[in-house]
Amino acid sequence: MESLCSVLLPTTVKFSYPNLTSTATVASFSIKNVASGQRRAAATVKPSENPAKTISPAQPANPVSSSKSTSTAASVPPKKVLVPIGFGTEEMEAVIMVDVLRRAGADVIVASVEPQLQIEASCGTKLVADTSISSCSDQIFDLVALPGGMPGSVRLRDCEVLQKITRQQAEERRLYGAICAAPAVTLLPWGLLRRKQTTCHPAFFDKLPTFWAVKSNIQVSGVLTTSRGPGTCFVFALCLVEQLFGESVAKEIGELLLVGPADDESRKEEFNKVEWSFDHIPRVLIPVANGSEEIEVVTIVDILRRAKVDITVASVEKSEQILASQGTKIIADKLIGVAAKSTYDLIILPGGNAGAERLSKSRILKSLLKEQELARRIYGAVCSSSAILLEQGLLKGKKATAHPSIASKPTDELVNNTKVVIDGNLITSRGLATVAEFALAIVSKLYGHARARSVAEGLVYEYPKT
Repeated sequence: MESLCSVLLPTTVKFSYPNLTSTATVASFSIKNVASGQRRAAATVKPSENPAKTISPAQPANPVSSSKSTSTAASVPPKKVLVPIGFGTEEMEAVIMVDVLRRAGADVIVASVEPQLQIEASCGTKLVADTSISSCSDQIFDLVALPGGMPGSVRLRDCEVLQKITRQQAEERRLYGAICAAPAVTLLPWGLLRRKQTTCHPAFFDKLPTFWAVKSNIQVSGVLTTSRGPGTCFVFALCLVEQLFGESVAKEIGELLLVGPADDESRKEEFNKVEWSFDHIPRVLIPVANGSEEIEVVTIVDILRRAKVDITVASVEKSEQILASQGTKIIADKLIGVAAKSTYDLIILPGGNAGAERLSKSRILKSLLKEQELARRIYGAVCSSSAILLEQGLLKGKKATAHPSIASKPTDELVNNTKVVIDGNLITSRGLATVAEFALAIVSKLYGHARARSVAEGLVYEYPKT
């Protein structure tokens, strides 16, 4: 039997992304060195029968084309994007937008509407903004993108500086967007939805003007783009990338993020099935480091906390604050030395190349993982962190999956074309855009399918009924 050690090399992935035309497209790519950030794509495009986005007339003209010469591109200043956050902002939406837009090359400024830079998001993640909103009042942005969440959307609505910036954005026909509660709670009171077809989270849909409300995952109406919730945020962010940088860049970024059609690969496969049941609220440890992938950290934390799991985010660095792979600043709950004094029902390793390398050097974490296996408790990894479990001998005789950049060919142990693989007390995922499926699979194992589906509905994430 060929071991997982022999397959830690690049492979092929697929990506589907609806472009700014009346139909969606499906593109097949060959990808090398994904984890190192090198992006090379060769696409074959075919129409899709079910576009997830509707477009209103008066599209913003002349998006930046990625086909411009190197000399021309070098002379063009980076696109400048404002993402405001406040107490109760939905962390998945804020972090996914920032991550995706930065990968595309945008200069993203995360600005706090609060008196301080550190905020606690809607599901308890502590984020640190780059600057205060007041420092942005005299700046010109190519895009202003509002995350949702409650009471975060109210905090954004009540910020006079942000209102002025966004009003000016709309008046001068520059791009602006909002997701989840923000279209109805923030933009509507500002008068910025007038005569524009709009969508939002289903819980706030009845607040939108009836004639202009549209039940679509993405709605583009002139310079305004709106979307429904955390479960639609990847496509929302990629839509914004396309408008800023062009279709080819959006496809390339989508490929790197493992965004694909729901039927492109199976949701999960399970082997050696065992019950994950506890007589207490499950306790989960998520260790983080500088360079951890913020999408994975925040998505896992957000979804499991929605399901009422007890989450501890622990930093393996000398401080609780870490700088994630795309520049997001996250405050952990504890240092790993303090967290190690407790016992956890699950330990989950997020990915990110630099982060995974730093996690692998933590003696305390390695000791916790070994104890977890010996006690037959649950552990797992997403993206490139599967390599940590491999180094520790924790994948021996186990079925697993990993990010395509470290998995070259199928073996009896490596499971490809599956978002999530469960083998007894081990759970692994390919990472990035598949991590919501990973977190929901954990919810399903802990509490049952009905709880997972309920959480998915709140996210506006497509999830099977049975």
